[in-house]
Amino acid sequence: MKTIFYKATFLIFMFMGDAVIFEFNAKSSIEKWTLLDDVVMGGKSGGDFFLSKEGFGVFAGTVSLENNGGFSSVRYPYTKTDLSQYTKIVIRLRGDKKNYQFRVKSKRSDYYSYTHTFSTNGDWQTIEIPFSALNPAFRGRSLQMPSYPAQSIEEIAFLIGNKKNERFQLEIAKITLSN
Repeated sequence: MKTIFYKATFLIFMFMGDAVIFEFNAKSSIEKWTLLDDVVMGGKSGGDFFLSKEGFGVFAGTVSLENNGGFSSVRYPYTKTDLSQYTKIVIRLRGDKKNYQFRVKSKRSDYYSYTHTFSTNGDWQTIEIPFSALNPAFRGRSLQMPSYPAQSIEEIAFLIGNKKNERFQLEIAKITLSN
């Protein structure tokens, strides 16, 4: 009887486990990660995205308010995924004591994203973002729409735009969907 219980528990755990969106390592291909800075609007900010020697994804650069600028972002197109068995996104990262925004799109073609701002403390952290905490925004403005419907996901992004001139660095180890 115990054996059947343990096997059933193992099968439930297998089917309800986390789904990896991206896990960085020294051999990761990061060619699908793309940068988008305020230069598209005449700004002067500049971000970079690369793998560290340790195999972490590193989003780093400078945010400038010059020419009405003020943001840098990196995005990743994700294969359309049904989210019905998940409730949150979990990110393992190390920041530089600055605030960042995590962004999700249900469809890559949507003009808006669902966003959540989080703070970093300089140490490795596990950031948990419940789907219900993702709110719609476009170009820094909140939209009068419902929160993230959590039906599907096709793009994720990280953005920094704290309304000040600053250098930044965010190291990312792993991004997962979890319940």
